[in-house]
Amino acid sequence: MDGQRCVVIGVGNEYRRDDGFGPAVVARLAELRAADPRLASVELRASDGEPTRLLDLWTGTDLAVVVDAVRDGADHGGHRYELVLDELAELADGVTSSHGVSLGSTVELGRALGRLPRRLVVLAVGAAEFGFGAGLSPEVAEAVDPVVARVRELVG
Repeated sequence: MDGQRCVVIGVGNEYRRDDGFGPAVVARLAELRAADPRLASVELRASDGEPTRLLDLWTGTDLAVVVDAVRDGADHGGHRYELVLDELAELADGVTSSHGVSLGSTVELGRALGRLPRRLVVLAVGAAEFGFGAGLSPEVAEAVDPVVARVRELVG
């Protein structure tokens, strides 16, 4: 995204199993940055998902990509979701963040305050293991590389 401000925000806690998905994607992107010119000017950030911190990270950006693990009610983890700003209402219908305040609520707060990015894309993975401990479940770990590839497409 030449000349445009872009941020990728990995939401989660790497010490709560699958909740570490967002930070794992951001860490992988950081590893690839030196070899991928598309990532050179992209801001890579981790967040605990607290609404005001998310607003601070994406305010004034042309593109914000939020990567998160969600509780989707499925019997298995690993299902990938891609939602854009107008579709975020779907997050409230059967797919919820693993954090206290839903991303949909944060978007509504951002809208009310005039603090939304020009374009917001959410890349999420369904997850089931949110207990204490490090390491992603195998199903969620398998989703890291495809989501990294999608982020590279979006910012390119």
